Amino acid sequence: MENPNRIPRRVAVLGAGIVGLATAWRLHRDGHEVTVIDRAQPGSGASAANGAQLSYAYVQPLADPSIWAQLPTLLLAKDSPLSLRIKLDPAQWAWGLQFLAACRASVSRETTAQLLALAAESRIAFDALRADLLAAGLSDGQFSATGKLVMYSTAESFAAARQQLALQQALGTEQHALSPADCLAVEPALADSLSQYAGGIHTPGECAADAGQVCRSLHRWLATRGVRFVLDTAIDGLVVRQGQVAAVQTAKGFIDTDAVVLALGTGSVALARTLGVRLPIYPLKGYSITLPGQGTGAPTVNVTDAKRKLVFARLGDRLRVAGMAELVGENRDIPPGRIDRLIQQTREVFPQAHIGTEVQPWAGLRPATPTARPIVGTLPQAPANLLFNVGHGALGFTLAAGSATRLSALLHGRGASDVSPVAAAPAACSA
Repeated sequence: MENPNRIPRRVAVLGAGIVGLATAWRLHRDGHEVTVIDRAQPGSGASAANGAQLSYAYVQPLADPSIWAQLPTLLLAKDSPLSLRIKLDPAQWAWGLQFLAACRASVSRETTAQLLALAAESRIAFDALRADLLAAGLSDGQFSATGKLVMYSTAESFAAARQQLALQQALGTEQHALSPADCLAVEPALADSLSQYAGGIHTPGECAADAGQVCRSLHRWLATRGVRFVLDTAIDGLVVRQGQVAAVQTAKGFIDTDAVVLALGTGSVALARTLGVRLPIYPLKGYSITLPGQGTGAPTVNVTDAKRKLVFARLGDRLRVAGMAELVGENRDIPPGRIDRLIQQTREVFPQAHIGTEVQPWAGLRPATPTARPIVGTLPQAPANLLFNVGHGALGFTLAAGSATRLSALLHGRGASDVSPVAAAPAACSA
């Protein structure tokens, strides 16, 4: 793509979640003719009611050496916040083995560095995206920048967190290790549960917003500026001619294009496989509840309970509570027990928070790679004009705008020297 005359004019973005819509926004701003295609409505998948936290500075990957000690619990405990339910699924086994291979300190350090770099770009890009929405009178998802506290229940886990803190501080983040009393000064709503914690990591610059609302606003912003949407429409395949994707085959006909961005979350795996491309992505199922009518009993700072693997994000007068990671395949069921568990844990951490009768439950599938590094850009075994923007896992909202910026740069012919690619290559087995 070094020749500017070869820059694609028409780009089809497959996927109308936050990653796909942020990509469409960036491509439209950079002068492309964009069509967004999705089998559902914008923001109705994994973006609909996720954890809402924008974790630009706290990006510790799930693949970490501490996982080895937790394996018996992950495999056997029914109420574990991280659970693996073994299935006769070769994709699950392959992903799981690559994940375990990535649970090493060296891989975790490299992943942290790459994610922090992408998150820093994303913060800048999301600010520009928000400015566009607000200038048009559209919602920015009740955005707030109140910071984040990650709370640790034992001295051992807090000590390990301080080691991660040192790594992230060395890479330029502003974070502080706080005593329980200092955590209470940051978030007074922790008063009733403070005795549960040994300390916390405070990141004052972290933010929150409702990704589903941002998706709906982006849809309106893009549609009024000429971006074409083909929604509630199944994508049946990609038409490849002479090593290039020439068209997208949908239930409503063929859509000609000069380039395609695959941003379908977990759905990207099956479509890529039709071209002989195997993506190292597997669904990590998560749950959330949204609690309206909040007052002073709920936190205003974003809070993460590291032991419970639970996040709390304030969205105006609502509280979003999200957590759990289940390796159970393409399963979107919402067992009542999981929602009851979220409600119980909310009462344990914030007993003064308002939990009425209007609890809004949700489950979604995070498209995760074994290392937690998303796949942003081209792959050697795929058509040259097919770009991937997939595999963001639990950081999809955080990384969406930065990933979109990188993709647009690639389409404009700036290669590896200008764009730092984040790839999800299988982890090596050396330490």
